Amino acid sequence: MTEIWLPDPTIRAERERARFRLHLVHHRTALKNRIHATLMTFGHTVPVTDLFGNSGRELLAGFELPEPWATTLSTSLAMLDDLNVEIADAEADLRSLGPDHPYIPLLLTVPGVGPLLAYTIASEIGDIARFASPKKLTGYTGLCPIVRQSGPKDRRGPLAKNGPKYLRWALIEAATHAARDPHYRDRYERTKHRLGRQRGAKVARIDIARQLAEAIWHVLTKNEPFAPAGPAMTLVA
Repeated sequence: MTEIWLPDPTIRAERERARFRLHLVHHRTALKNRIHATLMTFGHTVPVTDLFGNSGRELLAGFELPEPWATTLSTSLAMLDDLNVEIADAEADLRSLGPDHPYIPLLLTVPGVGPLLAYTIASEIGDIARFASPKKLTGYTGLCPIVRQSGPKDRRGPLAKNGPKYLRWALIEAATHAARDPHYRDRYERTKHRLGRQRGAKVARIDIARQLAEAIWHVLTKNEPFAPAGPAMTLVA
């Protein structure tokens, strides 16, 4: 019988903190997208890089919209202000708790992983000892493609996407930053250029995310900071 691992109350609390912050961020993004869509509907251009900064708010105040769009815009902006406060509080909470977590100081040594991503990754992994190998952890992330075997041939399908979506998101987000790190940059660029403009960057990020998952397994299992033994790994044909 396969043993089932259940997170204890401490890990469940850690996951709730990290996941609730993401929930708030998604709400904020949806509100911003809705505001942009409303402005496009009425032909208003946005000549500023940050519509929700000081100059952007001044621009929004000068737009004349009919009802009910004028009211929904003002309500959305008020909700954004509230969400910004809540998100800042949630992030401050995660940052304050990070130094006391046994995994987070180690995760911060991994390229692309900052305090908020470290907390999310740590809470979603739970106990690293339940993964017998880096391959087991990588499989848990759902970042590996589905492999269909037919006789001697293996066909790779879409990502499995099993395991927690929050861990997958955090690793891909970390990969976006790690792609500029000297240890991963060459691998990322080769994969991106090999697969072309349409899908190269996306696949390359996922590839780096899998590499990060393996590195995280070694860091947490050995209880040692990230320290690559040599140059970035080359692609296998």
